[in-house]
Amino acid sequence: MTLASAFPATARAPRPAKPLVLAHRGASALRPEHTLASYAKAIQDGADFVEPDLVATKDGVLVARHENEISETTNVADHAEFASRKTTKTIDGQALTGWFTEDFTLAELKTLRAKERLGMVRPESQAYDGQFQIVTFDEIADFVAAEAAARGRTIGLIPEIKHSTYFAGIGLPLEPRFLAAVRAHGYLRYAPLIVQSFETENLKALRPQIAEFHNIQLLQLVEPSPRAAAMLTPAGLATIATYADWLSPYSRLIIPTDADGKLGTPTGLVEAAHRAGLLVSAWTFRPENRFLPADLRDGAGENARNPKGSLAEMRRYLAAGLDALFTDDPALGREAVDKT
Repeated sequence: MTLASAFPATARAPRPAKPLVLAHRGASALRPEHTLASYAKAIQDGADFVEPDLVATKDGVLVARHENEISETTNVADHAEFASRKTTKTIDGQALTGWFTEDFTLAELKTLRAKERLGMVRPESQAYDGQFQIVTFDEIADFVAAEAAARGRTIGLIPEIKHSTYFAGIGLPLEPRFLAAVRAHGYLRYAPLIVQSFETENLKALRPQIAEFHNIQLLQLVEPSPRAAAMLTPAGLATIATYADWLSPYSRLIIPTDADGKLGTPTGLVEAAHRAGLLVSAWTFRPENRFLPADLRDGAGENARNPKGSLAEMRRYLAAGLDALFTDDPALGREAVDKT
């Protein structure tokens, strides 16, 4: 069964035949995030979808970076010619100091190279520092299309629109650029696409705009915050279901940890979301001890990889009824889904 038939990419789709493996920034536990190498590894390891986080350049091109501030994920600080562009900005209410994609043309960003953000934790990925370019959404679309053709299977994309209000406020709205890319790429017009955002108004605005596309769904991300409490009530979930197809909360909102840091009892959020008509994913499952609940860590050290613990964690969440999961290590996600 192809992904397209297992997961019809239409509004209010039925639950997929099996939970989907969503490659968080690619195979970001093993390669620098949001590089073609990271996406290639994710696809090789069996991801159903790959995730590009989208931000804009000065000349209005969509590129894949987790944040528009790029000092942690590129070697921009090593480029003396860009030293004067270091600045402080307020992004979504948070003051950040560094270098920002919107202050660079695409040609300038192409002179930079990606680096591992968690070098002490991910030495395998860090070994690739300096090898890969920042890539555009167009380049990712072409790459995924080629991989899908070579492998004979459909590979979905799950782009996240980053800081929508901020970019609109500086004259670089992201959503029109995303829709233009979909119209321009044959693969993006039929491959399953799920558009994510932590914001709500942009998703609401996108709902009527995607009516012409039968392959796009919308996903509401939710982080742990006082605002989340209202969003995750029955009334809040019903509201989300009026414009989104998916709910994707931080994982501990689905199964929290107790006072000792051990996994506790499911909150019932998955069942409530399903009753509201939403599909449910969770973010993000990572294979190192430092990210695991206390009862699933081993004795190899905080930064050590612990595949067994990561598999156990994902299986606990899959048992709670997830329709998809975001993982930094798609090979482990594939094993968790296929061997549960």
